[in-house]
Formats: sequence, C-alpha cells, structure tokens
Amino acid sequence: MKVELFYSPGCSACGDRQAELRTAAQEAIEDVEWREINVVDSVDHAVELGVMTLPSIAIDGEVVFTAMPTVGQLRKALIERNRGRA
Repeated sequence: MKVELFYSPGCSACGDRQAELRTAAQEAIEDVEWREINVVDSVDHAVELGVMTLPSIAIDGEVVFTAMPTVGQLRKALIERNRGRA
C-alpha cells in the first residue's frame, strides 16, 4: 500500500504532523510505502492525482484526505483499505 503526503515548503500544518502520521501508517499497515511529496518539486504528479489543496493524502493513487487527518482517521482509512485488498 502506498501513502503519499502532499505538502508545500513552509506549510505549518504539514510539517508539524508528518512524523506522527508516518509512524501511525507504519504501525497500522506492515508493508506501507510512505512518501512525502513536495508539490513544488512534483506538481505534475499532484495534478495527475487531483490534489487541489494542501496538505493532501493519497492512498494507492486516490486522494483520500484534502486536509491533515488525525492519527485515528488515517489509521482507520488504511485498515479499511487493507481489508478490501484481501
């Protein structure tokens, strides 16, 4: 499962919570691939996925959060999607 956190440099909402969300994702899903993507460097990829606001989180290529989720919200989304993969 691939999780991509889209952010922009200087975004206080982005930087403050990235580490705790990454840890929560790694604890919830054993084989999670976590990527933090600076949209300034990867604007084409962000547009391709439909990222319209920052921060945003895409799971397996689908934008799931258009604002920074709580740890619980992210964990729940990952676990539900992981069940659907089985």
